Amino acid sequence: MPRHMTRRRRAAITVPLVAIALVTAVPVGYVASLSVRSRDDVLNGGLLPSHLYWRNWPDAFRAVDLGHYVANSWTIAAGSVLLTLLIAVPGAYFTARAGRAGGRLATLVLSSYCAPPVVAVLPLFFLLRNLDLNNTVTGLALVDGLANVPVAIWLLDGFVRKVPRDIEEAAWLDGLGTWASLRRIVLPLIAPGVAAAALICFFLSYNEFLFALSFAQDSGSQTLPVVLSLFQGDKNVEFGQQAVVSLVGIAPVYVLAVAAQRRLVAGLSSGAVK
Repeated sequence: MPRHMTRRRRAAITVPLVAIALVTAVPVGYVASLSVRSRDDVLNGGLLPSHLYWRNWPDAFRAVDLGHYVANSWTIAAGSVLLTLLIAVPGAYFTARAGRAGGRLATLVLSSYCAPPVVAVLPLFFLLRNLDLNNTVTGLALVDGLANVPVAIWLLDGFVRKVPRDIEEAAWLDGLGTWASLRRIVLPLIAPGVAAAALICFFLSYNEFLFALSFAQDSGSQTLPVVLSLFQGDKNVEFGQQAVVSLVGIAPVYVLAVAAQRRLVAGLSSGAVK
């Protein structure tokens, strides 16, 4: 193929990708702009600051203990992912291998995700209260972990279906039971899908707001999304400080997404075809 044709193809792919990246970066850039603007400057309109107002950064760190809330968010997200995978991996194995019964379970699990989350707030509140888990990091991790199970099963079902049954049957002939073959044969083969599902469920839990607001009234267990809402008062909104907290919350998750993007893309693409 001629070099000029190769260059044209590269340009045809590169230009749209650069345009999409720039459009995606606009909201983050605007938040960064808000973090160095005073309240009056924000209310006057405009996308760029008329002058740099750096006091938002020290004021935001003095207003709230950002490290504590970021740690809460990460702890809850990590704990919820662990619980989700413990349930979703065998659940996806059953939905993929159990025929009609598995299909019925998949329908039941996915239908539970169709209801708006607010309908579960009241029963979950009383359940956590009876378990003495209100206002605790453990309670939020439990709720988020269970809430993300349908998503994880839906993602992992396709990966399990791609594993040939012949491999499992050979393992059964060698004396392995169902659970042992799942742990020693199927799980290593669907590891990219498990990594992708774990990342997606981590992001869902990290950004969750409704349950965190409803079940964590104590500052010791509140997460970063809840703290962001506290900067909006009855009369004044601290736009700059809110933007600072947003950037601090985005940064570690962005680093995680960039570091794990290959596994995420590889996992999702390998499970795209059933």
